[in-house]
Amino acid sequence: MYAAERQQLILTLARAQGRVEGSALADQLEVTAETIRRDLTALERRGLVKRAHGGAIPTDALNSEINVTERIGRHLADKRSIAQLALEQLPQTGTILLDAGTTTLAIAQALPADAELTVVANSPMICAALSTKPGITLLQLGGQVRSMTGAAVGRWTTDALAELTVDVGFIGTNGFDLARGLTTPDQIEAATKRAMVIASRTTVLVADSSKAASVHLHRFATLEEMDVIITDGDVDEDLAEAIRAAGPKVIHS
Repeated sequence: MYAAERQQLILTLARAQGRVEGSALADQLEVTAETIRRDLTALERRGLVKRAHGGAIPTDALNSEINVTERIGRHLADKRSIAQLALEQLPQTGTILLDAGTTTLAIAQALPADAELTVVANSPMICAALSTKPGITLLQLGGQVRSMTGAAVGRWTTDALAELTVDVGFIGTNGFDLARGLTTPDQIEAATKRAMVIASRTTVLVADSSKAASVHLHRFATLEEMDVIITDGDVDEDLAEAIRAAGPKVIHS
């Protein structure tokens, strides 16, 4: 296979999978790791991929945003696994915050029927899931609801958050990266997530491994600002160790 053919195949795989890992590519294409590194460098110079820890991400995926109804069905088993691990971070009593998102929705659905907590949330979908749980005192944040993510965002939302202090905040993200931290494509949503991080005594990032080493336009937090990161078992272990070295506790299934 010529280099151009191999690079086109790598790009096709990256776009189909959302990312590619160098070692897996070397095995699949039966070439050396150094050959794959040269191929990824060539693709990066052409602006087609962005090099990430151990692999690469297609650039046309970096700033894409997927509708919440489409995201619900993606990585469903991983999200449910993350939700179960997240339950271990709940306070016995007190207040938690659930950021809008499909992984945090899984947490809301997994809360025990006898849970007695005050829950702050900015997602009407999450609030609907919690409204039938008798032990939950629900505080729904107002604001403009983005149809893309189902999140209430904007000045009304951030002003309300500025007046709150919650025990544990469960934060979602479009991407988390060792160098760039937590990122999301939308500026207003980034500001809302930032306000959530500030309002939380303990911050818990909940994100499946497809978000790892993904970078979007707006950064709203650094990895060091997270106390705990919960993801699934497919996360690259070298990346997990590097994140642990930066400070957060990393938990995965």
